[in-house]
Amino acid sequence: QLQLTESGPGLVKPSQTLSLTCTVFGDNLNTRSFAWSWIRQPPGKGLEWIGNIDYSATASYNPSLKSRTSISRDVAKNQFTLHLNSVTPEDTGVYYCARIPHWQIPAMTSRPAKTVGDWGQGTQVTVSS
Repeated sequence: QLQLTESGPGLVKPSQTLSLTCTVFGDNLNTRSFAWSWIRQPPGKGLEWIGNIDYSATASYNPSLKSRTSISRDVAKNQFTLHLNSVTPEDTGVYYCARIPHWQIPAMTSRPAKTVGDWGQGTQVTVSS
């Protein structure tokens, strides 16, 4: 049974780097059918696609966040990690990791939906001094 679990600090200071890890159970990161994604939801707003990494370790990013974002993976640990640097309070929100079928990635980049793919339960991140 597939399970994705996000972990990381719940509080980050402005200008620091936010690092979140997603641990995958029940599948492996080398599967070609899926991309491993990060999505977030700021308070009172809709879902926003951050980026994803695929079986070949190729990462894609939301253009609006690309300059501050990197996604990496550790196949041995079956984990993938989000790094978002120079955070501001606007980066506050719930962060989700998800397994998304490859053919649905184009739609997810513009309009993420929890009905697509498999999602972790999410983790709250607050950026505050």
